[in-house]
Formats: sequence, C-alpha cells, structure tokens
Amino acid sequence: MNDKEPLNAWRIELGDWDALGTKARIIRTEVFLNEQQVPVELEWDDMDAVSLHAVALDSAGNVLATGRLLPDGHIGRMAVRRAVRDVGVGSAILSALLDAARKRGLPEARLNAQTHAEGFYARFGFEREGDEFPDAGIPHIHMRARLA
Repeated sequence: MNDKEPLNAWRIELGDWDALGTKARIIRTEVFLNEQQVPVELEWDDMDAVSLHAVALDSAGNVLATGRLLPDGHIGRMAVRRAVRDVGVGSAILSALLDAARKRGLPEARLNAQTHAEGFYARFGFEREGDEFPDAGIPHIHMRARLA
C-alpha cells in the first residue's frame, strides 16, 4: 500500500487453493513461519486442498491478509500483514468466511484462536470453550459461534 491510499482500500477474494494458494502462502509464510516461528511442518497440511480460502488484496494486488474455512466449519490460518493490522482487513476476511459458512448452511463456526486474539473473535460472536492449550508453542483457546 502506498501512503496516499486509504487504509480500507482492499478487496476480498474467495476461492480454492489452486486459485488462491500462492497468495495465501505469502501471508502465512510472513506471519506464521517468519514472525511467529511456527515450524514449517506444522503450517502446511492437507486441509488447504479442501478449504475455501479468503485473501485481501490492496489496489495494487499486494496480499494483505488470509484465512480459510474447512468443510466442517472450522476457520483457521487467519493471518494479517503487520503493517495493516488494526485497520479492519482481518475483520473483512473473517466476515467473508462467516458469510460463506452461513451460505453453506453450517449451524456454527469453530476456531482455535491465539489467546491474544480472543477479543477480536468475541466481537463476531465467538465464545471461549475449555482451557488454554499450546499449538506450535503459542497459547490458544477453542472458540465457537452459532451462525443461525
């Protein structure tokens, strides 16, 4: 993004891994592998091939954020480029994935949130379930939201 571009100047694309995997991989590598030091073998899995992916792109086509929706309603791999955190792009990704889950007729969405992001997900109706647990060495919690 350039300095004169509005902070909310992005578009969301939804698609499968063949269509959006290259774009999603950019952000997931930057955020999870480089920034959070998640081991590479934990980041890439077979679920990418069966998930609906969302990416946010700025007006120049640069990838800003990503997330995925598994067939069972699990939302995961939510990642936002550091430079555009707290401007709404993560909310746009999550909203798009929740809308897709509703269109599929799913009764609920679930996710494993990094504990620092609990408040973010709570704003979308997600409620904490159970105790904190480590995932890739990062504290997480289970969260669930009714979609009906």
